[in-house]
Amino acid sequence: MSSLFARHALLPEGWRDDVLLEWDAQGNLAAVRENAEAPAGAERADYVLPGMINLHSHAFQRAMAGLAERAGSLEDSFWTWRELMYRFAGRIAPGQLEAVASQLYVECLRHGYTAVCEFHYLQRDIDGAFYADPAEMALRIAAAGQASGIGLTLLPVMYSHAGFNEQPLKPAQQRFRTDPGAVLRIVEVLDARRGPQLEVGAAPHSLRAVSSGQLRELAAALPAGRPLHIHIAEQQLEVRQCLDATGMRPVDYLMQQVDVDARWCLVHATHLTDGETAALAASGAVAGLCPTTEANLGDGLFPLAPYIAAGGTFGIGSDSHVSQSPVEELRWLEYGQRLLRQQRNIAVDGDCRDVGAYLWRQALRGGAQASGRAVGRLEPGRRADLLVLDSAHPNLDGVDSGEVLGRFLFCGNDNLVRDVLAGGQWVVRGGRHVDQDAIARRYTAAVRELRSM
Repeated sequence: MSSLFARHALLPEGWRDDVLLEWDAQGNLAAVRENAEAPAGAERADYVLPGMINLHSHAFQRAMAGLAERAGSLEDSFWTWRELMYRFAGRIAPGQLEAVASQLYVECLRHGYTAVCEFHYLQRDIDGAFYADPAEMALRIAAAGQASGIGLTLLPVMYSHAGFNEQPLKPAQQRFRTDPGAVLRIVEVLDARRGPQLEVGAAPHSLRAVSSGQLRELAAALPAGRPLHIHIAEQQLEVRQCLDATGMRPVDYLMQQVDVDARWCLVHATHLTDGETAALAASGAVAGLCPTTEANLGDGLFPLAPYIAAGGTFGIGSDSHVSQSPVEELRWLEYGQRLLRQQRNIAVDGDCRDVGAYLWRQALRGGAQASGRAVGRLEPGRRADLLVLDSAHPNLDGVDSGEVLGRFLFCGNDNLVRDVLAGGQWVVRGGRHVDQDAIARRYTAAVRELRSM
């Protein structure tokens, strides 16, 4: 049994003092004791938090982050950015994908994510044929998760059409091409690797990329309880196209086609009516919000205040990886709402008036649900995923535990995460990943290869 003595730890009930955390060799928390005595020789920390869950990632896009910030000759949008992404996706090979994903996951861990949901749609080879093993690219993502130590929920993506009314895929989309059978074959291969650090679900890419029949088929065939994620209502053009094709808005249409419940994560869901907002909240599904990517792509702002008022569940993701920090996602989430409403302190409810505490705890809850894994809380039976904050940093000097999350999320840009435990293993020490240099070398070599092509 391994242990850590925390002077202050964020437990499900709130901050508690003198907490002894113990975990077993399988990486599960075995005991969490308040008002405890520190055992002789035990490692100590001042401020300990549950690790955050990144509920939406496209790992390969890490290598192109920051390369789409030059204005084109036409008005730039999500749709012009997507053409650059397609060109980049058309080049990346399995070994390069593994190197890029490993680097991304190291960065996520260093900033406080201990788990990630990988929305994985790069399945085929450069010519559009499946590899000898149809799960080749997914297995590379799994290998990156193992190399970095991050907990992983792998979501092979179904992607069959270029637009509503089953438009044929464009040449640049052929690497993504899958149907329900192909996705389920990849899931079957990955199932042999399922374990405490790896869960396997699936993801119909979007309403424009799958037919209603395929959507129902995949949802019915996936083993019960496995996560299902989908992009939805991210852009106004997508909403208009859905209305033209179906006569309904995206969230309304999705709910007509399948039973949207707690195993679903609706990613972005940016453009909702009041009725859709209430229906999503009532469904028990998670709204997967990615504020830095949604800002970078000009998507818009999710209706957070009415969604909170309706009791909705949400989590955060880094999506295109223009940022790898949960602090930045949560700060953007709150600040975007302040600008929209011209008010302050939006993300609160009747039980919690502390914005930092509300955001961190609610994002933990939604992220854990979306991941399908036993994470997000410091309690027995959950994974031993936690962060030790740098109490020596001036931002945390002399603060009460109740002030920590406010300082962590809303004060400065230094990374206050000192140590990270993921699945019972110390993967970050003193702000550095235990294999940081070797993984960075593989990443830089892969990116050089990609840029030379």
